[in-house]
Amino acid sequence: MRFYVIKSKFILFLIFMFGVMAVLSSTYLGGEESLASVFFYKPKREVPIYCVDRSDKKIALTFDAAWGSDKTQGIINCLIKNNVKATFFLVGMWVDKNPELVKNICDSGFEIGTHSNLHPDFNKLDKTQIELELKTSVDKIKNIIGKEIKFFRAPFGSYNNLVLNTASSLKLKTIQWDVDSLDWKGVSSEQITKNIITKTKSGSIILCHNNADNILGALDGVINNLKSRGYEFVTLSELVYEDNFYIDNTGKQIKNI
Repeated sequence: MRFYVIKSKFILFLIFMFGVMAVLSSTYLGGEESLASVFFYKPKREVPIYCVDRSDKKIALTFDAAWGSDKTQGIINCLIKNNVKATFFLVGMWVDKNPELVKNICDSGFEIGTHSNLHPDFNKLDKTQIELELKTSVDKIKNIIGKEIKFFRAPFGSYNNLVLNTASSLKLKTIQWDVDSLDWKGVSSEQITKNIITKTKSGSIILCHNNADNILGALDGVINNLKSRGYEFVTLSELVYEDNFYIDNTGKQIKNI
């Protein structure tokens, strides 16, 4: 009998508390959050920019540079020959080894962003370590090209809220991609071309690597195919909205109307 009384009181208490929290949820959250979210708070998941919502067929071709460099000048030459703009994401240790290439990339009219200093997994870093990686790499690039750095791409595409918020506090927009060439897997130039041209759409951000085995063999074909379909290659600064935007849960950056 005593067990029944305690159980009944406990159930009544729970009912009362749920009622109170339901009122609070309605009053303070405008009914937009569920009751469960009041009891089990979960921070909003931040998302970087994977692509941009636009209909003008502008796209961004991007190259990550972390390890080798022997194909970089060939990429630059191909882009110049085809009158194509691109953005390069450079790792600080790569910058240390290739200052002349860094300057050449900039002087050739291409944009440069940071890809970290030592290419770590940012999910394993604390705020101080993240700041050090970003500030160090940005300073190395700025010391060579004399321009502000606006974009960051996380190594391995690995990020969390701390990474994105820390980058944002340093005035860096974090950029992912919606088209992966998969050139880093060592696939053929034909496969690289197919991976890119079949997935690219207006506002796409294309991921390539400066030292992938077959990137040079694919680049002309990719450019010619996409140009023939009306696409325009631009830098990230020309593709991404500077302000007055939001990013949906898929990573699409959308201009506020």
